Amino acid sequence: MNGSAALSNPMTDPFGRTISYLRVSVTDRCDLRCFYCMSEDMTFLPKANLLTLEELDRLCSAFIAKGVKKLRLTGGEPLVRRNVMTLVRSLSRHLSSGALNELTLTTNGTQLAKHASELADCGVRRINVSLDTLDPSKFREITRWGEIDKVLEGIEAARAAGLAVKINAVALKNLNEDELPELMRWAHGKGMGLTLIEVMPMGEIGSGRIDQYLPLSLVRARLAQQFTLTDLAESTGGPARYVSVAETGGKLGFITPMTHNFCESCNRVRITCTGTLHTCLGHEDASDLRKPLRASDDDMLLADAIDRAIGLKPKGHDFIIDRRHDRPSVSRHMSVTGG
Repeated sequence: MNGSAALSNPMTDPFGRTISYLRVSVTDRCDLRCFYCMSEDMTFLPKANLLTLEELDRLCSAFIAKGVKKLRLTGGEPLVRRNVMTLVRSLSRHLSSGALNELTLTTNGTQLAKHASELADCGVRRINVSLDTLDPSKFREITRWGEIDKVLEGIEAARAAGLAVKINAVALKNLNEDELPELMRWAHGKGMGLTLIEVMPMGEIGSGRIDQYLPLSLVRARLAQQFTLTDLAESTGGPARYVSVAETGGKLGFITPMTHNFCESCNRVRITCTGTLHTCLGHEDASDLRKPLRASDDDMLLADAIDRAIGLKPKGHDFIIDRRHDRPSVSRHMSVTGG
């Protein structure tokens, strides 16, 4: 296959799923240490191992040329990467050309107050903010040292800049499960969606996830006792399933990798900040894209490597949490993979 054909070749995996959604971790570093995501004393990658911002731009652009329509920047915390806004501004050219439908990011919100207006100026229209509680002391407990006021300030700055904000909350047994109705009322009251996420068994964190894991099937049943939940057919291109909540007028999402495998419609792949492609969040699969990226000034080798990797995308993930399997299903941390 010649270079131009390889670059324009659409990405379809062995199960007929077309890949149109790319999540890119721009850094494994974060300014928080959420206990379900990281160990307290994380060893981060040497900066020399990371792709440069220019290389990340080239890599993303190659995927866009091959049919990616939605691009999400993640981390770690993407906004702690030095000069990351130069990458966002450069990638925005694909929005202007019409090659990309959406450029977005997932953030913990701590740096949003500084960057919200520029994100909007770059064509970002909506963002996800990770927030598991509204209680300041509980927030410090979950993040190990975070200050919730910074996050709330960032959310307000994003809303003021015209960004649509969706809150992502990990459901945590015996920690935030009782305040999920309040969190939903708060988010919906501000016109923000809320998506609940089950704990995923990724990376050693120094404690067992069986003690953190709260099935969202149970959460939904509890919410249904006090709210009218109606299933929605819509999707934002990710794994969430949505319901409308009559009493709040808002939308509630459920991401359930443990209680309900969402793999049958998977249209996404992930790239780490070192240029490793993971076609499945819940598999130890890995394809090195940094080597072909750096081996040639054109993208032919890169396009061929992408096609080979997509051809190996598995049908579904291997996540499991129970008393017999209280260990990570996947050894890499979510902060490395890209949340």
